[in-house]
Amino acid sequence: MRHSTRLPDNYFPNPLTRRLRKLNSASAPILDLTVSNPAECGIDYPRDDILAAISNSQVFSYKPDPRGLECARAAIAKMHGHYLGPENIQLTASTSEAYSMLFKLLANPGDNIIVPSPSYPLFEWLARLEGLACVTVPTLWCDDWRLDIDALDGVCDANTKAIVVVNPNNPTGQFITESEWFGLLELATEKNLPLIVDEVFAPYPIECQSEALRTILDVSAPECSVFLLSGLSKLALLPQLKLGWIVMLGPASAAAEPLAFIADQYLSVSAITAYAAPQLLAIAPQLQSQVISRLKKNLDALDEALKERPHLSRRPVYGGWSVLIQRPDIEDDESCALRLLSDFHLLIYPGHFFDIPKNGFLVASLLPEPGVFEKAIRILTEAI
Repeated sequence: MRHSTRLPDNYFPNPLTRRLRKLNSASAPILDLTVSNPAECGIDYPRDDILAAISNSQVFSYKPDPRGLECARAAIAKMHGHYLGPENIQLTASTSEAYSMLFKLLANPGDNIIVPSPSYPLFEWLARLEGLACVTVPTLWCDDWRLDIDALDGVCDANTKAIVVVNPNNPTGQFITESEWFGLLELATEKNLPLIVDEVFAPYPIECQSEALRTILDVSAPECSVFLLSGLSKLALLPQLKLGWIVMLGPASAAAEPLAFIADQYLSVSAITAYAAPQLLAIAPQLQSQVISRLKKNLDALDEALKERPHLSRRPVYGGWSVLIQRPDIEDDESCALRLLSDFHLLIYPGHFFDIPKNGFLVASLLPEPGVFEKAIRILTEAI
């Protein structure tokens, strides 16, 4: 059967995945420094409160609303603050679906979206599945990561329909600064382009960063269309309950009806999760504080291990769940990751998975339980 050109040319897994599958089939224990699923990391969930939230008797009535149940949208607007109301919110089943809806809204097949890199590799496939091209623009490194506004401007063409930024970035952890944000706004306004801002990791600041914008909502209303994305997956550590949302800011408010039309073709948001959203959002801060404490503890453990290994270092982690570990450039990143997995049963991402242009980087998750993380880092530093 012939399939769409939007799909991969083949589904043959990469060497790291093949090696991992082989070890899993042999039931070999794996020290996983790639884990990003909080449900697998020993998080202390308030189980009774969550079960009570999803046991709402209103789920026995079905009142579909393409924008999402108003009670959920109102709770989300209240959580974000900044004078938002339910009319500013569109519910989705996930942030991935939010991207898909926005790409349908903003672009036609053959158009492109721009994404600063390093960044999460999901964007390329979300764009491609909508018939779009994903144009990546390297971010500058000089003591800190800096968006290259001139380079973003330089790749804009007649087919460019949006610029996507992640705040804080995954995996660099860099928050957008005020000066960068105003530069983006100026560029987007001049080019008449919307900005899509993914803030799923915004609740997790770790190290202090000057000029950091913890959320773009902290600055004045934009003159260009801005779509802010978030969801329960990271905000409340509940990826299994599948709820994301789009916040429409500035002229983007005119997209409320078209987005509702797109959503109406799928009606993907579960009523169970939507009715539970107000209670789940109320629970979220206690879970976030627990995770922030863990991230900082694991980062401290990494720093302690690196003291004895001057040939290894890390980049600053201003926010999010990942850390970039820099190592001597004596073998390519994928070979290093494969060796760690084969010889030590330690799973870690090579930097190129996140489009890091230079060799000599590994990307580790800070989310594992501290005992697991410390053991993995000890093995990692000794192996390298």
